[in-house]
Amino acid sequence: MEAKAKVRYLRVTPMKARRVVDVVRGKRVQDALNILQFAPQAAATDVRKLVASAAANAKEAAKAAGETHNEADLYIKEAFVDEGPTMKRFRPRAQGRAGRINKRTCHITVVVDSMEANKEGTK
Repeated sequence: MEAKAKVRYLRVTPMKARRVVDVVRGKRVQDALNILQFAPQAAATDVRKLVASAAANAKEAAKAAGETHNEADLYIKEAFVDEGPTMKRFRPRAQGRAGRINKRTCHITVVVDSMEANKEGTK
């Protein structure tokens, strides 16, 4: 059973978030949660919460559909980071100038699916 979770307007730059998401893409959910728990990047905590939310969404979707749910079969089918709006701020610089500071945001999407559903779809 496929399930999706999104976080929008996260105050992490897309480039830094992509470094974390690229590590867990295609892995089993349990393995991804373990990797993210000990990853040194700050974005890893937000991505970990998102993967856990997607797994919970899969469990609820399976329960609503009356299907069996095995959390060990879940894997991250898709994970991507899109750029969100940039907040522009200004800091005083030398000789009366102003320097622009870009506070970037991102949108992260994670899609999980069960391995057995994937095998049945390919037959």
